[in-house]
Amino acid sequence: MFKRILFAHNATPAAERALLYVEHLARVEGAEVIVLHVYQKPDDYVATHGYEALVAALEAVAQEVVNDATSELQREGIEARGIVTTGDPARQIVEIAHREEAALIVLGTRGPSSVKELLLGDVSAEVLRYAHCPVLLVP
Repeated sequence: MFKRILFAHNATPAAERALLYVEHLARVEGAEVIVLHVYQKPDDYVATHGYEALVAALEAVAQEVVNDATSELQREGIEARGIVTTGDPARQIVEIAHREEAALIVLGTRGPSSVKELLLGDVSAEVLRYAHCPVLLVP
């Protein structure tokens, strides 16, 4: 049923918990897992000396998050690969899931942390709203 799972890993404890579900689902379904990490460039600092180094450091950390998760899945015998990108997290998750023909999107959620998130929606709410496939949210 789920031959390709997109796991949106945001390097939080909720994402680490979700990884256990991803591993189980991938094993049961014989699915490939695409581990995605979306980071946001700090646009407020674009004119600051050292901005390029800051962005490079953010990208390196993002790549490490993806590499750790894909390595863990591969050690468990699951076919996994990673993608690191930048931009709006919800939009990137939905677009990459569509492009990669994911049958399921999995992400950890911690719930809204502010009134703004409660009123406007957080990443998981946006993904639920616009995804073309089922979405599994792991608290």
